[in-house]
Amino acid sequence: METVTNTFHNDLLLPSLGARANQSIKLRKFIICPYDSRYRAWETFLLVLVVFSAWICPFELAFLRNLSWKVFLVDNIVDSFFAIDIILTFFLAYLDRKTYLLVDDPKRIAARYLSSWFVFDVCSTIPYQPLGLIFKKHENSLAYRSLNMLRLWRLRRLSELFARLEKDIRLNYYWIRCIKLISATLFAVHCSGCFNYLIADRYPNPERTWIGAAIPNYRSESMWVRYVTATYWSITTLTTTGYGDLHAENPREMLFSICYMLFNLGLTAYLIGNMTNLVVQGSCRTRNFRDTIHAASQFAARNQLPEHIKDEMLSHICLRYKTEELKQKETLDSLPKGIRSSIACNLFLPVIEKVYLFHGVSITCMLQLVTEMEAEYYPPREVVILQNEAPMDVYILVSGAVEERIEIDGTEKVQKVLYGGEIFGEIGVLCNIPQPCSFHATKVSQLLRLNTTVLKNIIKENKDARKNILNNLCQKINLDPRFSAEVMEKSIHMLHQHFGEYNRCSAFDQVNEENELRANTGNSMASPWKRVTIHMYSQRNKRSEVPRAKVINLPGSMDELFAIACQKFANYCPTMKLFNPEFAEIDDITVIRDGDHLIFMEI
Repeated sequence: METVTNTFHNDLLLPSLGARANQSIKLRKFIICPYDSRYRAWETFLLVLVVFSAWICPFELAFLRNLSWKVFLVDNIVDSFFAIDIILTFFLAYLDRKTYLLVDDPKRIAARYLSSWFVFDVCSTIPYQPLGLIFKKHENSLAYRSLNMLRLWRLRRLSELFARLEKDIRLNYYWIRCIKLISATLFAVHCSGCFNYLIADRYPNPERTWIGAAIPNYRSESMWVRYVTATYWSITTLTTTGYGDLHAENPREMLFSICYMLFNLGLTAYLIGNMTNLVVQGSCRTRNFRDTIHAASQFAARNQLPEHIKDEMLSHICLRYKTEELKQKETLDSLPKGIRSSIACNLFLPVIEKVYLFHGVSITCMLQLVTEMEAEYYPPREVVILQNEAPMDVYILVSGAVEERIEIDGTEKVQKVLYGGEIFGEIGVLCNIPQPCSFHATKVSQLLRLNTTVLKNIIKENKDARKNILNNLCQKINLDPRFSAEVMEKSIHMLHQHFGEYNRCSAFDQVNEENELRANTGNSMASPWKRVTIHMYSQRNKRSEVPRAKVINLPGSMDELFAIACQKFANYCPTMKLFNPEFAEIDDITVIRDGDHLIFMEI
């Protein structure tokens, strides 16, 4: 579950479609990453100071005519931390909402900050008390002391905090919303109580004030009594209870009460609307996401799934929720096919050109391939392909990392790690065999998925591309030390047999290939790319099993072919004849096609 939380809660940075950069973020020197854990700890510390500033500013303005040196010192220490944060912001990378990439250019960072919140942050951080010591005459004037209320600008950080907490799957969404609404209500009560007391305290005739009428010598009372009384008035007015024991006594107080009650109309409507939306409807998208998470967790528990499978399920749901915010698929689906093809070529063609399987393939064929591919994101630890599963799709890695694993004697071992520009799943798909390996994402990875049927149809329709693709695949199988001789022979046999069926599907293509072969190479030479499987049958062999087959490159003449057979199958008589699987004798090398099975028999 920790992996799931980190995947979603940390504002995961997704690579843009076709981006060759993976999740490892490398920024310029002295530039701070906004997702760094140390900077997140600094932000959390500042949030505590924001809450303190939001409470102390109205209280100081209303109840403290002269600040003590302790309060003076605390205020300036708090202001110094926010001044440090202003400096750090000039070195803080930001996320470009158009490209969804981190910007680490110091000039762009400074220009963005200076044109947005810089002025407000500076005004809310200026130490007005020390400046007041320079101008002692105006130290305690109401206009000067009101400048401290600019610190309330820092409350915008709390709004960002609640937005993150609402998406944190570790926390209950309902209670986070309730805490947000209660906090906003209590802050309104606190501020209005302080402001109403300030009006009464500054009125020339204390007896004609709302608090003076109830407590004649209220200034001699403790600060606690005065604050509780002011808060009591604020709450009774907010809730429209209005006991009548505390009420406006002069025009100033009446005017403030009118403004406060009008404000309460909007606040009450906001609270009722949010609570109704929370209880009845909820926040649809976030609520649906959380319901899906809850259903997946219950499904895993009910079916007693292993913990790692549960984590994979939840990680996939979280990443899908994150990618849905980008509206990438919706944007592409809304465009005409021509524009989608142009976008796909621009984003993915540089990646396709790096794939070994398509080396030597024409640009026309690669354009057909790239327009049929679909981009998908996979979170860390998610299984992309399982070993021995039926081949369904081929995947090309654009960014991120994928581990290739193979299970040997019940133990799963990592064979290698794939990075951008590498393909996997192609052996199972093209050889029509169960997938020989499993593949697991180790980072947030962007993959291009190509359906098996689509790939085979494109290979079928492009004769030159078919030769290059099959040749590239056979070379990889032959050079891969993980495959035994039997596995290689079976894979190559299935490969040529399967695509040999495509050749036989069209007599026209077959004749054209043979005519082209004769025109270019003559009757004594065979095409160098042909691979055939040879078998040996002997009258002396009384065993029931069939001797093991051999896969060879077809030589240029029949004599060379018989010589290779004698070399591959030792202890057999060199006097042999060659037949096809239908036991028709072959005496011309040019009639042998790529992928054919040849049977040698002793005479």
